[in-house]
Amino acid sequence: MATIQKRVTSKGTSYRVMVRLKGYPPETATFERLTDAREWATNTEADMKNNRHFGESKRHIFSELVTAYSAKAAPHLKSWQDRKQHLAFWVAALEDCQLDAITPARIAGIRDKLAAKDKDKTLAGATVVRYLASLSACLAHGVKELQWLERNPVERVTKPKEAPGRVRFLSDDERTALLKACKESSSPDLYPAVVLSLTTGGRQSEIMGLTWEQVDFNARAITLRHGETKNNEARTLPLVGEALALLQARAKVRKLRDNRIFPPSERAKKADRLDLRAPWEAAIKAAGIVNFRWHDLRHTAASYLAMNGVSPLEISKILGHRTMAMVSRYSHLAPGRVVELGDALAARLGLG
Repeated sequence: MATIQKRVTSKGTSYRVMVRLKGYPPETATFERLTDAREWATNTEADMKNNRHFGESKRHIFSELVTAYSAKAAPHLKSWQDRKQHLAFWVAALEDCQLDAITPARIAGIRDKLAAKDKDKTLAGATVVRYLASLSACLAHGVKELQWLERNPVERVTKPKEAPGRVRFLSDDERTALLKACKESSSPDLYPAVVLSLTTGGRQSEIMGLTWEQVDFNARAITLRHGETKNNEARTLPLVGEALALLQARAKVRKLRDNRIFPPSERAKKADRLDLRAPWEAAIKAAGIVNFRWHDLRHTAASYLAMNGVSPLEISKILGHRTMAMVSRYSHLAPGRVVELGDALAARLGLG
């Protein structure tokens, strides 16, 4: 039930509305016009009765939502450290306001400032998108799980365009030079790790985190189980050629008390995996290769698959891409395959 109190002060007349309904905390608001006060009271009471009222957004601030969301997401999200950094930015940018004050317009304004938050350096569109995605995930928790919000305001904010994905892969000469440098490296682990990355298309974290129980020599496969990949989806990597031979030889001299294929050095016993940064950089330099990162070994695997006529769908299954858009960057590397498909279509239509 709603009650309206008329107040007359030196500043003028106002109308204070209070809506009380069993099962809900009291809701109050103040208006300058009686008609606005009556309309708000009618709408609020109707929303309460129809379970559409989300007055909680006025009783909680953004940092409370971040705390609640963090407790749920932190133990399960692999990229939590990045998301934690993004949310800290949003808490500061939104000045830890009430949830009902987080509007699409306010987010859009911060988005524009974020794109140029450094005087000498602007953030790429993809980075701004990730900041918005972190905010959206947090607010979605407030909508679905906590019901502190009626709608996620990020849904009505335009996302900046992302630059095309980087595709850098090894030429035949570069591949030969790099493998030679890795084989001659002072680290006995570098060459097997690079060969595995090239032949499986696995991410560096997936390769360096492998355990022996994931390897099936008879099936010539490596199983990445649910929760062990970037997108938390299970995937099978092919174990073929020299990669298979290298792991078979490595298995014969493995440490029985350590099930990791690439255990850390004795000096870094507390590390969960081996750090090959220094030998990798040395090998890249020795091979005379520029503008090449470890992740580009994954691009190399995908590029060679595309150039050999493997379909984008099959490439996405091997590499574990969640969307076909991630694979489309390699399509230009297989023009011959497009012609082959065209020939097949023409033949099927009787127009070949």
